[in-house]
Amino acid sequence: MDSRLLAQFDRALHNLDAILAKAAANAHGRGFSPDAFLGSRLAPDMLAFPRQVQIACDVAKATAANLSGVAAPKFDDTETTLADLRARIAKTRDFLATVPAAAIEACPADRDVAVPFPPGKKLSAEAYLYQRQLGNFYFHLTTTYALLRAQGVPLGKADFLGELPYQDANTGSQ
Repeated sequence: MDSRLLAQFDRALHNLDAILAKAAANAHGRGFSPDAFLGSRLAPDMLAFPRQVQIACDVAKATAANLSGVAAPKFDDTETTLADLRARIAKTRDFLATVPAAAIEACPADRDVAVPFPPGKKLSAEAYLYQRQLGNFYFHLTTTYALLRAQGVPLGKADFLGELPYQDANTGSQ
């Protein structure tokens, strides 16, 4: 398997943290608590804002753990503030930094990975990563972004993508 996924998860979670920081600043500038965002959802039957962040973090740590064989830490879903959610992101990033890239690389693509849902099912490591986990991770990141946009936080694609290592097309320099 490709250990670059650790860097990709870390980068996306870094960008998510920056988005939450921007949301907090926006709320303060508009004269309300950033925690007011926590009850938002795009539809009545969807999970609220905190669960979107929690699940994004859980998917990143579970993926890294399941592909590397390293035990993932258990995080209780007790976050009640935007600051709590940012702390969860930081804990997830801290865990990802401990996962040995070599352990991810050593995971055979055809190794079975048990999934929690549906119960009693498994996927190959390759299908688990590329067909389930990455899509799930980005779904919850995108939903968090969309919830904040719907609440008037001035975010753009550059906030979601973060800083990119552009190079000059003619010289290759940055």
